[in-house]
Parts: sequence; C-alpha cells; structure tokens
Amino acid sequence: MNRSQATLRIGDRVVGPGHRPFVIAEMSGNHNQSLERALSIVDAAANAGAHALKIQTYTADTMTLDVDDDAFRITDQGSLWKGKSLHKLYDEAHTPWEWHQPIFERARQRGMLAFSTPFDESAVDFLETLGVPCYKIASFENTDLPLIRRVAKTGKPMIVSTGMASVGELAETVEAIRGAGCEDFVLLKCTSTYPASPECTNVATIPHMRELFGCQVGLSDHTMGVGVAVAAVALGATVVEKHFTLARADGGVDSSFSLEPAEMAALVVETERAWQGLGQVSYGVQSAQEKKSLAFRRSLYVVRDLAAGEVLTADAVRAIRPGFGLPPKHQEAVIGRHVRHAVKRGTPLSWDLLD
Repeated sequence: MNRSQATLRIGDRVVGPGHRPFVIAEMSGNHNQSLERALSIVDAAANAGAHALKIQTYTADTMTLDVDDDAFRITDQGSLWKGKSLHKLYDEAHTPWEWHQPIFERARQRGMLAFSTPFDESAVDFLETLGVPCYKIASFENTDLPLIRRVAKTGKPMIVSTGMASVGELAETVEAIRGAGCEDFVLLKCTSTYPASPECTNVATIPHMRELFGCQVGLSDHTMGVGVAVAAVALGATVVEKHFTLARADGGVDSSFSLEPAEMAALVVETERAWQGLGQVSYGVQSAQEKKSLAFRRSLYVVRDLAAGEVLTADAVRAIRPGFGLPPKHQEAVIGRHVRHAVKRGTPLSWDLLD
C-alpha cells in the first residue's frame, strides 16, 4: 500500500486523505504561567471546534544551560524574544509538568484529544505515564535522532514538524522513525520563523514531500490568518497545527502569532470546506442538486408566432433560457426548415416541430 494514502488512528480519530483535516490547537506558552488561563484556553479551543489540544513538555534545564553568554542569548534584532537568554525564555514559556494531567483531563472532558511535544527522554517517560495517544516532534528537534527513536519505540503515532530540515536530514529522520518500528507518522511542512510570512511557507512542497517519503503530510503553520492552511489542505495536507491563545492582546511568549478563538473556529470550518471541495476528478453534472440547474441552460426557442409551413428564419429562433429546447449548437441547422404546424412564441424548439 502507498503509505501516503493510508490512514492512521490517533485515539478515536482517523487521520488521512479520506477524512476531514485534523486541526490541532497548540497552547505552547500562552498560558502565561496560569493554570486557570491554561484551562480556559482548553475550553476556548473546544468551543472553536479544534480536534486536539497540544502542549509542550520540558523545563528550562532540560532545554538548555543557564549560562551568561551570547551563544545562549537571542541576539536577532528581528526576533520576538530578542535580548532574552534561552534559559529565561524557556522558564517563562514552559508548562509545569504537574499541570499536564488537569489540562489533558479538561481536554478529554471537552471531547478533544490531548498530547504533547517532548523535548528529551525524561519528558517521553513522563508522558507515557499519562497515556498520551500520540507524540509531536518539534522542528528544532527533528534532527535529534536518539529522541526520535525513543518516541517511535512507544508504538504510538508521531507528528513531526520539518522546519529547517533538508531533504537529507528528513530522510534520516524518517529512517529513524521507521527503523524503530513506527509506520504511523505524519510530516508537517513548517517554516521556523515566528510569525512566518506566506511567501516563505512554500506549501507547494506538500505533495512532493508526500511522494518523496511515502507518508501523510500536513502543515505546522506560523502565518497569520487561515489562508495558508486552507491552501495546504487543497494540496493534500491531512493535519493542520496552529498556535492558539485567548487574545493576542493578553501577551505571552507566542501570542503575537497565535490564533484567537474566532479565528480558530474559522480555521476548522474553512479547512474542512477545502477538504470537502477536493473531491475527485469529475466532469458533467456533479450532483442531483446540480442536475436541477440543467433547466436553466440556454436552449433554442421560437420567439415569434409562426404559421403552419412557415420557414424558420434567424429572427424567429433564439438561444435563451430556460433549457427545454434544442441545444444552441443546432441553431444553424434549423434555420431554413419549415414548421409542421402553427407555433406560438415561447415554444421550445424540437425536431418534431420541423419538416
């Protein structure tokens, strides 16, 4: 079987080309170190129709070192986090591990799947105790092959962001996943800038990536709005992940490129519409509903009263709506023919009216 067309199951949800896009609301650090706010984000994501709620599992110490050195500081003047040390940023953004259970429980109560991104093996061990249904690998860890193998060995589906990774690096990642026994995985096209611009997102890569690695492909989207995600679904994306917050004005480490509740609701609706619109290669009447529209096509009608035996002239026949007469392609063929009997204006033209 072509694995890119195969479905996979995450909890009670089937993910694949024949199913509506799997929309993930990424909380990240938008809880602003408040469990009450974190639970409100869960509720808002559920109300918006998101199918899953994702968090991140790390501490500042599992991510980096508390070192006062420029190498451990964000110096990019264009960064949202310029001037911060990595350790301080991750300490501010991390989700306390004791919050995971109540967050996951609230998500399940609201009908959503809940899972996380682990950033080291201790996080995987912890998440296994919580029975997560799948794992996410972040772009910045997609070359950490020991971590990827550890996650793959859990036997659970994996969703892997591909930001910054070359084809060669992704080949190594996919080999590590499959080599550890995991075939149920999705790669997410991703641009690791925050926010990302649409012109740097290159969702045209999605079908190429799908064929190249023989797996499902989705989108981890850091652009503003929902347009890029809709385009991705039109190109075959089966999963869409977006950062989510209650309100960008509330602030937070990721708030400026996160969707608000009304936008998340629009994302769910519009990506599903894009998926529904894909269908298959098809010409002609598309449905019983469209068949009714055939009545309003143009067709040939007699447009003035005619006496029996009268010759049809160009001023006596027109292509008009509705569509109960002969097709307009026959207009030249009927000109010069005689009518068999008197014909009233507004009669649809048919062959049995003509000699």
